[in-house]
Amino acid sequence: MNILICDDDKEIVEAIAIYLTAESYHVYKAYDGKEAIEVIMENDIQLVIMDIMMPRLNGISAMLKIREQKNIPFILLSAKSEDTDKISGLTLGADDYVTKPFHSLELIARVKSQLRRYTELGSAAIKTGVYRTGGLVMDDIQKKLTVDGDEVKLTPVQYKILLLLLKNKGKVFSIDEIYETVWNEMAYHSDNTVAVHIRNIREKIEINPKEPKYLKVVWGIGYKIEKI
Repeated sequence: MNILICDDDKEIVEAIAIYLTAESYHVYKAYDGKEAIEVIMENDIQLVIMDIMMPRLNGISAMLKIREQKNIPFILLSAKSEDTDKISGLTLGADDYVTKPFHSLELIARVKSQLRRYTELGSAAIKTGVYRTGGLVMDDIQKKLTVDGDEVKLTPVQYKILLLLLKNKGKVFSIDEIYETVWNEMAYHSDNTVAVHIRNIREKIEINPKEPKYLKVVWGIGYKIEKI
């Protein structure tokens, strides 16, 4: 799950990032409303934690702008504790509201609650069949892969391997796991078969296949797609 943290206080952003990373969420960071909009339009974000009072564009204005195109959960942060601020934020479309200072466990609980509701309602971006890391984007509905905006053609087997790894980015799959999932049969002397396909995929998606950015080997274990 990808979460954007937006606050003009960098120490708060870093603190929240530590909490979320410990829970295995992938974190994006922004420090004002305009930067948050840019991050969200360029990445697949499932939830936003956003401060209200920020320079250039405040949190509520940014949220309203983003909601014109994306229906993702927002948790608003504010140093103010008056009920009117909470009511205003929730009325204008926030899904939840947390008052600073807050306890890390409270914030994590609220994040999990919003993501659970979001995915169960079926509106989550992760259910649209679009998977990405960095400039690598796979649209499994259109069966289309792009790298830095350029379409890349894969064979059916290459596509299945990359889709498996990209859907589970950061997770290491053994050669046998890849073979059994993609070929749907027991692995038997599958090392070379998988290795050849991995090499061919790298030739297509990496700028320098010998120093891959995306498709990494974990020596003695298997392969993974790097989280970027």
